Amino acid sequence: MTYLTGNLTTGVYHSDSIANLGIGHNAIDGGGAYTYLDPKAGHEFSATLGFIYNFENTHTNYQNGINMHLDLAASQFLTKQWQVGLVGYWYQQLSCDSGSGNRLGCFESRVGGIGPQIGYIFPISKEWQGYVNLKGYGEFAAQNRAEGWNAWLTFVISPAAPGEAPPSARRMITK
Repeated sequence: MTYLTGNLTTGVYHSDSIANLGIGHNAIDGGGAYTYLDPKAGHEFSATLGFIYNFENTHTNYQNGINMHLDLAASQFLTKQWQVGLVGYWYQQLSCDSGSGNRLGCFESRVGGIGPQIGYIFPISKEWQGYVNLKGYGEFAAQNRAEGWNAWLTFVISPAAPGEAPPSARRMITK
């Protein structure tokens, strides 16, 4: 799979504020991804490689360099609904920051993260299914970037797998 996405400047941005709703500039992220799934053994492996081009923040006259991110996941389906696994990522800035607002020089950053994940697939209807996933990352090897712990909660609604009955047709609540 290939993808192209972006970030548009949102909210009100003030360069002298300690916190802002947006990042103050536009960005484009493009890349590719691959997922291998062995449904009989329940093994899944996914990898995504992407590159981000950041436009200049006109409030600060600062432009972040080009970034690369590699996201990896390996998991085992315990049942048709439950999966557990290991996730990780590597983020690396490939080019220097620039602009007249750049007072720190090149300031290239990087950080890696690794941790567990758990996922659950559930039926919504005959045509649709839901998926919820929780990932936690412990970060390491940070340079010119914060290092710590973070967690991601993902919720997805997608078409149900063709030709399969929902994993559980039994109602959760009965009277």
